[in-house]
Amino acid sequence: QVQLVESGGGLVQAGGSLRLSCAVSGRTFSRYAMGWFRQAPGKEREFVAAVNWSGDWRHYADSVKGRFTVSRYNAKNTVSLQMDSLTPEDTAVYYCAARDGVVATERSEYAYWGQGTQVTVSS
Repeated sequence: QVQLVESGGGLVQAGGSLRLSCAVSGRTFSRYAMGWFRQAPGKEREFVAAVNWSGDWRHYADSVKGRFTVSRYNAKNTVSLQMDSLTPEDTAVYYCAARDGVVATERSEYAYWGQGTQVTVSS
C-alpha cells in the first residue's frame, strides 16, 4: 500500500513563491512516476507537473511552465513542487499522485493520491 501526504500549502501574495512537498510511504517509491494535480473550486482536477522514476524527465502543463519546478528525492521518498511567480489563477487544492509506470498527464492513470493541500494566492 502506498500513502501520500502533501504539505507546504498556504496563503501567499501574487508574485510570491511556495514549495509543496509530498512524502510517500513504501519501499518502492523509486519505481513510481509522480504527478502533481490541482483543483480549483467549481473546476475539474487538472494536471500540473510530473516527473519520472529517476527524476531526469519532467513534464509541465503549459499554464505553469517556466514558473513551477517538480523534483524528487528517492533517498527520502519525497517529491516537491517549487512554485514561483504565483498568480490568483494558481489558487487551488494541490494533490500529489503516484503511478507504477511512465509519466502520465491523465488523472485516471494515477492509482495513489494524497489528501491535498490548499494554495491560495491573493491579488
